[in-house]
Amino acid sequence: MLLAIDTSAGTSVAVVDRDGGILSQVDVLDTMRHAEVIGSLISSALAEAGIRPDRLSGVVAGMGPGPFTGLRVGISAARTFAFALGKPLVPVVSHDAVAWKHYAGGATGPLLVVTDARRREVFWSAYSGADASGLPMRTEGPGLAKPDAVPFAELPRIDAAAIPAGGLGMVAELAFAAGHPFAADEPLYLRSPDVTPSNGPKRVTR
Repeated sequence: MLLAIDTSAGTSVAVVDRDGGILSQVDVLDTMRHAEVIGSLISSALAEAGIRPDRLSGVVAGMGPGPFTGLRVGISAARTFAFALGKPLVPVVSHDAVAWKHYAGGATGPLLVVTDARRREVFWSAYSGADASGLPMRTEGPGLAKPDAVPFAELPRIDAAAIPAGGLGMVAELAFAAGHPFAADEPLYLRSPDVTPSNGPKRVTR
C-alpha cells in the first residue's frame, strides 16, 4: 500500500495497492497552489481510500521533470511524510506515470510524453512501449527543449496537463514486484534555479 505524491505539473495525490490498483486519487490542476493544497489532498486521498497512514508501506515521490518551485513542494511533502511514518521513500520519474496510464489503457508502441516547463519550454520523454510487467520503457529523456525543437516529432504524443499520482504509484508497485530499480533520489529540474548563491560580499569603494 503506497501513498503517491506529484507536484511536477498540478498537484496529485493517490493511494495505490499492487493487487487492488488505484484506491483513490485527488487532483488540483492549479500550478500555483501546490503548498496550499498538498496537505488537504493527502488527507482526502487517505480518507477516500479508507486507509490509515500506519497501513502504508511507503511513500512515492514524483521526481519530475518539473519547474523548481512546484516540484520541490511535492518531494518535500513526500520525504517528510515518509520520515514521520518511518517508511521508505520511493522515487519515480513523473513522465512514467503518464506513459503507464497510456499503456494500461491498451495502447502499444512508441510514445512521446510532453509537459509544460514554463519559460516557453517543455519537458519531454520518449518510450518504446510497455514491458512484460506493464512498466513503460523509457528510451530517451527526460529532456528540456523549446516547443518547436522537441525531438522524436514522428512519435504519437501526449501533452499532459497533469501527472496522475495513481499511475506514479502503480509504476512503483510494478517496479518493486518485477525487481527493477527505482529512479534516482534526485529532483529532475533540468535547468538551474533562478536564484544562485552569492559569491561573497562586494567590496565597497569610495
